[in-house]
Amino acid sequence: MAASLIRLHFHDCFVQGCDASILLDEAATTTSERNAAPNRDSARGYEVIEAAKSEVEKICPGVVSCADVLAVAARDASFAVGGPSWTVKLGRKDSTTANRALAESDLPGFQSSLEVLISQFANKGLSARDMVALSGSHTIGQARCLTFSNRIYSNGSNIDAGFASTRKRTCPASGNGNLAPLDLVTPNSFDSNYFKNLIQKEGSS
Repeated sequence: MAASLIRLHFHDCFVQGCDASILLDEAATTTSERNAAPNRDSARGYEVIEAAKSEVEKICPGVVSCADVLAVAARDASFAVGGPSWTVKLGRKDSTTANRALAESDLPGFQSSLEVLISQFANKGLSARDMVALSGSHTIGQARCLTFSNRIYSNGSNIDAGFASTRKRTCPASGNGNLAPLDLVTPNSFDSNYFKNLIQKEGSS
């Protein structure tokens, strides 16, 4: 769940700021970001945030926003699995609207080129260095084989042949819906293996 909470927070912040708009359900006046392609059947952890918010409301009703709960949960999730911790400034306001179209267009895609990714992050005030650092969070969690099947079956020079062969056991040609850990060695630990794997041509992305 740690990877899911970190990703949920990122997908919230990258659309229209860290305002918990990703938590809003579909309604007559709301087009939920949950149903955007990058989130649909992919983003998880909603129930964890809702449960935490419910507990907070019992202690101090109407004070702490869902956006703050999500921000703190992501920070704590990172630390719980060995990753970094950081000071979370509180006081965010929850959005009353969501923007599915913006989620569709702005969230980074797994098939996007480097140039497109750099541009998308720059549009949010983030540098290429920031993008690389944030990408390191892919050291934990799983992904559907669909997101990297082209890479492991391309027989390209940018992937280790032995690694590709190992990946194919979990991700056969007909197994795009299968789940596979992003890091085969320490899939549940937030460490630097994401970057080490890339250097060794054993990256899933």
